[in-house]
Amino acid sequence: MRFIDAAVEYQGFWGSFGDLIWWFLWAFIFVSYLFALFAIIGDIFRDTKLGGGWKAVWIFFLIFFPIVTALVYLIARGRGMSERQVAAASHYKSAQDDYIRQVAGTSPTDQIAQAKGLLDSGAISQAEFDALKAKALA
Repeated sequence: MRFIDAAVEYQGFWGSFGDLIWWFLWAFIFVSYLFALFAIIGDIFRDTKLGGGWKAVWIFFLIFFPIVTALVYLIARGRGMSERQVAAASHYKSAQDDYIRQVAGTSPTDQIAQAKGLLDSGAISQAEFDALKAKALA
């Protein structure tokens, strides 16, 4: 009796559309997991209320039980994660605004003096001067 080989010959990466779809699906899942992992690690070190021991515990579990720990972290601390991210973003924005003001070299006093010069020369009205003054003092 003759044995028939019913196995399909592997045709390489591009040989099967199904293999290609599965590969992209797994690549997407892996990259998504990496984004979540780095967001969690960043949040752990950003949190000032979490002690060093607890940070070490979270990192330990992220290393040895990564997927389960990531899911538990996102469920348990997800809301605080977003609040810390918003606080950090507002801190960075205020620091950037302060730096821009410092580099620009125009203090509110300089801005008001420039506006007063424009008012005295007749280039702007009193209402425009008041608006510029209020903006400089804000």
